[in-house]
Amino acid sequence: MVALVRAELQKLFTTRLWWVMLISALLYSGFVLVLVTAFAGVSGSPGVPASPGRDTPEYQQLAWSSGSAATLFVMILGIVMVTAEYRYQTITGTFLTTPRRGRVVTAKLLAGLVVGVLFGLATLALTAVVVIPAVSLSGGEVTLTDHGIPRIAGGVLASVALYALFGIGLGALIRNQIGAIMAGVAWVFVVEAILAVVPALRTVGKWTPGGASNALINVNVNTGLGEFDLLPAWGGAAVLVAYALLFAAVASLTTLRRDIT
Repeated sequence: MVALVRAELQKLFTTRLWWVMLISALLYSGFVLVLVTAFAGVSGSPGVPASPGRDTPEYQQLAWSSGSAATLFVMILGIVMVTAEYRYQTITGTFLTTPRRGRVVTAKLLAGLVVGVLFGLATLALTAVVVIPAVSLSGGEVTLTDHGIPRIAGGVLASVALYALFGIGLGALIRNQIGAIMAGVAWVFVVEAILAVVPALRTVGKWTPGGASNALINVNVNTGLGEFDLLPAWGGAAVLVAYALLFAAVASLTTLRRDIT
């Protein structure tokens, strides 16, 4: 299995895709982080509470949570790790080398988990580069061990890593690269957004991957949208792991039973 995982990682890291997606993830996460920092302490309109100032622990909570924006790009990378093999028919050679297809799917999932962790660590490093100077220059006290910062950072890392498995599972189910990417993006930006914003649907939304990710991070700062019904942090972790296991099982079953062409 170690050799298979190493082979999957070699397939990925010998292409330009991984660093293009990494740069895109860092740029998007950095953009969110810049917005949080630039508008810290600013009130949008009368009657709306001002966002936390850069010298407050609440700002640091929001800033550290911005790394979760990388989940979109890790999901897309996971999709392409599977669908690209079908698109370019390299999957034939992969299955001839390893006829036991379940092992191939498992290796892809483990490789995706490794890549997701690397992306998560990169986004957290970017956050640290911005947050520490911003807080220090504002006269605040940088905290890395209090006010829920370790939980938020750990939640970001877990969310980014597990969204790679979400993408691999989605790619194995759909196989068409464009269709899988469109489905994934629509889920993140349309379905989960609706479930999060519409009050009547939030009970359902908290059980989605996005809702579970929010439960892991769970920044208790007033956003002006009212209280969100979230799972406890342990519940969010359990739901994300359950989704990872579910997609692993479904991906294995569907890949095993489908013809290559």
